[in-house]
Amino acid sequence: MNELQTAFDCDAPVALVTGSGAPRVGRAIALELARHGCRIALHAHTSVDEANAVATSMTDRYGTESIVTQGALDCDQTPERLVAETRDAFGRLDILVNSAAIWTPTPIQRVTPDELRDYFQINTIATFLCARAAANVMADQKRGGSIVNLGDWATVRPYLDHAAYFPSKGAVDVLTRSLAVEFAQRNPTIRVNCIKPGPVLLDGEASDERRRKLCASTLSGQIGTAEHIAHAVRLLCENSFINGVCLPVDGGRSIFAPDGLQVGENTG
Repeated sequence: MNELQTAFDCDAPVALVTGSGAPRVGRAIALELARHGCRIALHAHTSVDEANAVATSMTDRYGTESIVTQGALDCDQTPERLVAETRDAFGRLDILVNSAAIWTPTPIQRVTPDELRDYFQINTIATFLCARAAANVMADQKRGGSIVNLGDWATVRPYLDHAAYFPSKGAVDVLTRSLAVEFAQRNPTIRVNCIKPGPVLLDGEASDERRRKLCASTLSGQIGTAEHIAHAVRLLCENSFINGVCLPVDGGRSIFAPDGLQVGENTG
């Protein structure tokens, strides 16, 4: 058995990954977990065709059982339904990864109350509701389960034009710790952790100068990949003694700032 199978005492643990239809971090996480023997519930809102294609690809490459769940996370009923569909399809839920998020650069003078509410609804409230629904299933499982939220390294050093986005992601850190405490009272083998990605998934149209600056902004001297984040998620799922942790996976970006450099890059 591999580490994931051992962690959940199951030959094929079940993982639900929100925001995993489009070619972003969530998809890389789903593929990483599938490659290590998990059955996968992909989630998409508008990228349903892409999610179906990924499901087919996972079956062809890894023999993975998978389903595609669909729904808008700004609807309060969606998280409960996604978890129910996953449990009904596979009979269990071992891993939830809250990867879905929204962001759009907006100068603070143009941020509306509705936009601010949208950020919190999808990035924060939906994360809470998905986690709570998953914990309701995990509480009855001998090995509980692992919930991994995706935050953002730059909540500690926010950059311009994201004043609506960063508060919603900063709340994920506190939410992670709070849920770890809450869910452990129901089943001490339920764990809640958070990954805080650094600069990954650089826009393909980015200039060479921008790439150079981003590489120079990390201690590792490189831009990260979605696979770096996926590997870290798997680590948190495998290790049963890590709980309530918010882990930067950012090449040292959060502790390092070259003189005169102010550059940010979205991660999801």
